[in-house]
Amino acid sequence: MTSQDEDDRREYYRIEDTIALEFSQLSGSDALASEVLHDASPLFNLLSDLHLTDFESQHLLRHISERDRTLANYLKVINKRIDLLGQALAQSLLRDIGTPKQVTLSEGGISFDTPQAVAVGTHLAIKMVLMPQALGLLLRAQVLHCQQRENGLYEIGTAFEALTDAQRQLLARHILQKQALERRQARENP
Repeated sequence: MTSQDEDDRREYYRIEDTIALEFSQLSGSDALASEVLHDASPLFNLLSDLHLTDFESQHLLRHISERDRTLANYLKVINKRIDLLGQALAQSLLRDIGTPKQVTLSEGGISFDTPQAVAVGTHLAIKMVLMPQALGLLLRAQVLHCQQRENGLYEIGTAFEALTDAQRQLLARHILQKQALERRQARENP
Protein backbone atom coordinates (compact mmCIF):
# COMPACT_ATOMS: atom_id res chain seq x y z
CA MET A 1 0.00 0.00 0.00
CA THR A 2 1.39 3.40 -0.94
CA SER A 3 1.50 6.35 1.41
CA GLN A 4 -1.12 8.04 -0.83
CA ASP A 5 -3.50 5.12 -0.18
CA GLU A 6 -2.83 5.38 3.55
CA ASP A 7 -3.47 9.14 3.46
CA ASP A 8 -6.77 8.58 1.60
CA ARG A 9 -7.87 6.00 4.17
CA ARG A 10 -7.17 8.42 7.04
CA GLU A 11 -9.19 11.24 5.50
CA TYR A 12 -12.34 10.32 7.46
CA TYR A 13 -12.92 9.48 11.11
CA ARG A 14 -13.76 5.80 11.50
CA ILE A 15 -15.99 4.16 14.09
CA GLU A 16 -16.62 0.58 15.12
CA ASP A 17 -20.34 -0.08 14.91
CA THR A 18 -22.87 -2.89 14.87
CA ILE A 19 -25.33 -2.57 11.99
CA ALA A 20 -27.61 -4.66 9.83
CA LEU A 21 -25.78 -5.10 6.54
CA GLU A 22 -26.41 -6.87 3.27
CA PHE A 23 -24.49 -6.49 0.03
CA SER A 24 -24.76 -7.63 -3.56
CA GLN A 25 -22.48 -7.31 -6.55
CA LEU A 26 -23.36 -4.79 -9.24
CA SER A 27 -22.66 -5.73 -12.81
CA GLY A 28 -22.79 -4.17 -16.25
CA SER A 29 -24.34 -0.73 -16.47
CA ASP A 30 -25.43 -0.85 -12.80
CA ALA A 31 -21.77 -0.96 -11.72
CA LEU A 32 -20.86 2.14 -13.73
CA ALA A 33 -24.01 4.22 -13.23
CA SER A 34 -23.92 7.05 -10.74
CA GLU A 35 -27.66 7.30 -10.03
CA VAL A 36 -29.09 6.51 -6.62
CA LEU A 37 -29.77 2.82 -6.07
CA HIS A 38 -33.23 1.52 -5.15
CA ASP A 39 -33.94 -1.68 -3.28
CA ALA A 40 -36.51 -4.31 -4.19
CA SER A 41 -38.02 -3.92 -0.70
CA PRO A 42 -40.65 -1.17 -0.57
CA LEU A 43 -40.21 -0.97 3.23
CA PHE A 44 -36.49 -0.30 2.93
CA ASN A 45 -37.05 2.38 0.28
CA LEU A 46 -39.70 3.98 2.50
CA LEU A 47 -37.34 4.02 5.49
CA SER A 48 -34.56 5.52 3.38
CA ASP A 49 -36.88 8.18 1.94
CA LEU A 50 -38.13 9.09 5.44
CA HIS A 51 -34.63 10.03 6.53
CA LEU A 52 -33.71 11.78 3.29
CA THR A 53 -36.82 13.99 3.43
CA ASP A 54 -36.15 14.68 7.12
CA PHE A 55 -32.64 15.81 6.23
CA GLU A 56 -33.86 17.93 3.33
CA SER A 57 -36.50 19.67 5.48
CA GLN A 58 -34.27 20.60 8.43
CA HIS A 59 -33.49 24.06 7.04
CA LEU A 60 -37.23 24.73 6.59
CA LEU A 61 -37.88 23.83 10.21
CA ARG A 62 -35.16 26.25 11.32
CA HIS A 63 -36.80 29.07 9.31
CA ILE A 64 -40.23 28.26 10.75
CA SER A 65 -38.74 28.19 14.24
CA GLU A 66 -37.43 31.73 13.81
CA ARG A 67 -40.92 33.00 12.94
CA ASP A 68 -43.34 30.79 14.88
CA ARG A 69 -42.07 28.81 17.86
CA THR A 70 -45.41 27.11 18.56
CA LEU A 71 -45.71 25.78 15.02
CA ALA A 72 -42.05 24.68 15.07
CA ASN A 73 -42.59 22.78 18.34
CA TYR A 74 -45.68 21.10 16.93
CA LEU A 75 -43.76 20.07 13.78
CA LYS A 76 -40.97 18.65 15.97
CA VAL A 77 -43.53 16.48 17.80
CA ILE A 78 -44.91 15.26 14.45
CA ASN A 79 -41.36 14.55 13.30
CA LYS A 80 -40.73 12.52 16.47
CA ARG A 81 -43.85 10.45 15.76
CA ILE A 82 -42.62 9.78 12.21
CA ASP A 83 -39.22 8.76 13.62
CA LEU A 84 -40.95 6.24 15.89
CA LEU A 85 -42.78 4.79 12.88
CA GLY A 86 -39.43 4.59 11.09
CA GLN A 87 -37.97 2.65 14.00
CA ALA A 88 -40.88 0.21 13.84
CA LEU A 89 -40.21 -0.24 10.11
CA ALA A 90 -36.53 -0.81 10.85
CA GLN A 91 -37.35 -3.63 13.27
CA SER A 92 -39.17 -5.45 10.45
CA LEU A 93 -36.26 -4.84 8.11
CA LEU A 94 -33.74 -6.13 10.64
CA ARG A 95 -35.50 -9.50 10.58
CA ASP A 96 -35.23 -9.55 6.77
CA ILE A 97 -31.61 -8.40 6.52
CA GLY A 98 -30.31 -10.66 9.25
CA THR A 99 -28.21 -10.49 12.37
CA PRO A 100 -26.41 -7.18 12.87
CA LYS A 101 -22.66 -7.42 12.37
CA GLN A 102 -19.58 -5.59 13.53
CA VAL A 103 -18.22 -3.12 10.94
CA THR A 104 -15.78 -0.24 10.65
CA LEU A 105 -17.59 2.73 9.14
CA SER A 106 -16.55 6.16 7.88
CA GLU A 107 -17.90 8.73 5.44
CA GLY A 108 -15.49 7.26 2.90
CA GLY A 109 -16.33 3.56 3.15
CA ILE A 110 -17.04 0.49 5.21
CA SER A 111 -15.20 -2.70 6.07
CA PHE A 112 -16.81 -5.90 7.29
CA ASP A 113 -16.31 -9.66 7.48
CA THR A 114 -18.10 -12.05 5.18
CA PRO A 115 -17.86 -15.80 4.46
CA GLN A 116 -17.19 -15.32 0.74
CA ALA A 117 -14.29 -13.61 -1.00
CA VAL A 118 -15.02 -10.67 -3.28
CA ALA A 119 -12.55 -9.59 -5.97
CA VAL A 120 -10.79 -6.24 -5.59
CA GLY A 121 -12.37 -3.67 -7.91
CA THR A 122 -15.84 -5.25 -7.71
CA HIS A 123 -18.71 -2.77 -7.43
CA LEU A 124 -21.22 -3.45 -4.65
CA ALA A 125 -24.64 -2.28 -3.54
CA ILE A 126 -24.41 -2.04 0.25
CA LYS A 127 -27.70 -2.03 2.11
CA MET A 128 -27.46 -1.05 5.76
CA VAL A 129 -29.67 -0.08 8.67
CA LEU A 130 -27.87 2.12 11.20
CA MET A 131 -29.20 2.08 14.74
CA PRO A 132 -30.56 3.53 16.98
CA GLN A 133 -32.06 6.12 14.61
CA ALA A 134 -33.12 3.37 12.17
CA LEU A 135 -31.38 5.00 9.22
CA GLY A 136 -31.67 2.93 6.05
CA LEU A 137 -29.05 3.56 3.37
CA LEU A 138 -28.36 1.80 0.08
CA LEU A 139 -24.96 2.91 -1.19
CA ARG A 140 -22.59 2.12 -4.03
CA ALA A 141 -19.10 0.98 -3.09
CA GLN A 142 -16.02 -0.49 -4.70
CA VAL A 143 -13.95 -3.22 -3.05
CA LEU A 144 -10.47 -1.93 -2.14
CA HIS A 145 -9.20 -5.06 -0.41
CA CYS A 146 -10.27 -8.59 0.48
CA GLN A 147 -8.14 -10.51 2.97
CA GLN A 148 -8.78 -13.87 4.54
CA ARG A 149 -8.64 -13.88 8.34
CA GLU A 150 -7.57 -16.65 10.67
CA ASN A 151 -11.21 -17.46 11.47
CA GLY A 152 -11.88 -18.30 7.80
CA LEU A 153 -13.91 -15.16 7.10
CA TYR A 154 -12.86 -12.52 4.58
CA GLU A 155 -12.40 -8.90 5.58
CA ILE A 156 -13.80 -6.71 2.81
CA GLY A 157 -12.75 -3.04 2.69
CA THR A 158 -14.72 -0.72 0.44
CA ALA A 159 -14.88 2.91 -0.64
CA PHE A 160 -18.26 4.54 -1.18
CA GLU A 161 -18.95 5.87 -4.67
CA ALA A 162 -21.28 8.58 -5.96
CA LEU A 163 -22.81 9.50 -2.60
CA THR A 164 -25.40 12.24 -2.73
CA ASP A 165 -24.89 15.17 -0.40
CA ALA A 166 -27.83 14.00 1.71
CA GLN A 167 -26.39 10.47 2.02
CA ARG A 168 -22.98 11.86 3.02
CA GLN A 169 -24.55 14.17 5.60
CA LEU A 170 -26.69 11.39 7.09
CA LEU A 171 -23.61 9.16 7.38
CA ALA A 172 -21.62 11.98 8.98
CA ARG A 173 -24.43 12.67 11.46
CA HIS A 174 -24.58 8.98 12.44
CA ILE A 175 -20.80 8.85 12.93
CA LEU A 176 -20.78 12.02 15.04
CA GLN A 177 -23.65 10.75 17.20
CA LYS A 178 -21.89 7.41 17.72
CA GLN A 179 -18.63 9.20 18.55
CA ALA A 180 -20.41 11.46 21.09
CA LEU A 181 -22.08 8.42 22.69
CA GLU A 182 -18.71 6.66 23.04
CA ARG A 183 -17.20 9.76 24.67
CA ARG A 184 -20.12 10.02 27.12
CA GLN A 185 -19.79 6.35 28.03
CA ALA A 186 -16.03 6.72 28.51
CA ARG A 187 -16.58 9.66 30.91
CA GLU A 188 -19.27 7.81 32.86
CA ASN A 189 -17.27 4.53 33.09
CA PRO A 190 -13.60 5.44 33.53
